[in-house]
Amino acid sequence: MRGLGGKRIVVTGGTSGIGEATSRRLIAEGARVVALAVGEREIETAHERIAGLEAALICDVADETQVARAFERVDDLLGGVDVLVANAGISIRAPFLEIRADDWRRVLDVNLTGVFHCAQQAARRMDAADGGVILMTASTNGLTGHPFYAGYNAAKAGVILFARTLALELAPKIRVNAVCPGYVLTPMQEAEYTPEMLAAVDADIPLGRHARPDEIASLFAFLASDESSYVTGAAISIDGGETA
Repeated sequence: MRGLGGKRIVVTGGTSGIGEATSRRLIAEGARVVALAVGEREIETAHERIAGLEAALICDVADETQVARAFERVDDLLGGVDVLVANAGISIRAPFLEIRADDWRRVLDVNLTGVFHCAQQAARRMDAADGGVILMTASTNGLTGHPFYAGYNAAKAGVILFARTLALELAPKIRVNAVCPGYVLTPMQEAEYTPEMLAAVDADIPLGRHARPDEIASLFAFLASDESSYVTGAAISIDGGETA
């Protein structure tokens, strides 16, 4: 992709699933990548699994103080931020009538407020420099209703409108877009769905399967690159035809 060589990029949730695949792809394009994550084991093994990673830092994106400290460390490591991929997210599957208030808050804190914390830190740096790109992982769950994911759906819908709002406020210096994956075969998905549930989902997807994380990473690489220089304020579905 044109223009990714040497770019300084932060990927949240960058050591697992879509985030790990995105870190790998951006490094392959010549970018310098720092990954943020909460899993200590993921952090410890990140350099073994992701060749060329600049650093993997512990950071709960829902915690404003931890995010500020992580970006200060990014300043030390990279000297600034050109691209943010705000990807960190969690999911807690439960019927609406059984959702606990603590779980509701945690899902929104990570999936929506966490994106806010990271985007604000990155945008301040980009605005003071030569601009940049902010990308957010939303979901097709933010576009259409899905049972048993009320908090997740609400958070991802919020991410989409948040991205579009920032695209207006931060233009023309900073481009902002949301990526809306459908079903992706990640550790989070496999933890929540049985093989039978996965097969039933595949039967309803026109392409007949879940996406691979590297396929989502390809879209992030495009949107981070100069190839997408006229794309901002978009919420792009990548779902094998599911929402069609």
